[in-house]
Amino acid sequence: MADERAAERGGLEPASPEVRDRIQGSFDRQGLMAHLGARITHIGPGRVHIALPSRPEVTQQDGYFHAGATSAIADSAGGYAAFTLFPEDSSVLTVEYKVNLLAPAVGEYLEAVGTVLRSGRTLTVCQLEVAAVREGTRKAVAAGQQTLIRV
Repeated sequence: MADERAAERGGLEPASPEVRDRIQGSFDRQGLMAHLGARITHIGPGRVHIALPSRPEVTQQDGYFHAGATSAIADSAGGYAAFTLFPEDSSVLTVEYKVNLLAPAVGEYLEAVGTVLRSGRTLTVCQLEVAAVREGTRKAVAAGQQTLIRV
């Protein structure tokens, strides 16, 4: 599995199989992520990575990844990072998020990483990072922060 290989290479701790199945099952029900062609590449406790391959449907007029696609995968990465720490019978919704676009996003794919900064009983705060990967080189293209609510 992709997240297990990442864990072996980069020291990323994988989530339990039960949590991975719950997160992947929820992700698979998201129409927008399927429409964009995004996929989860790592699920760990409080941390989720989502990759978005480049294709014309996710770019803007100059050929860069569209800010909406960049922001959407960042939002989902943070939401699922929070969800990894929530009880099985709960759900997650974004309360607010802010994304700063740091550079034009160009590459073979984008990778969004959501990392929990603080998980509370009701609200959780996540850090959002998005990098464009081109010829094996990563370039930061967006950064943000998000607040989520457990429902």
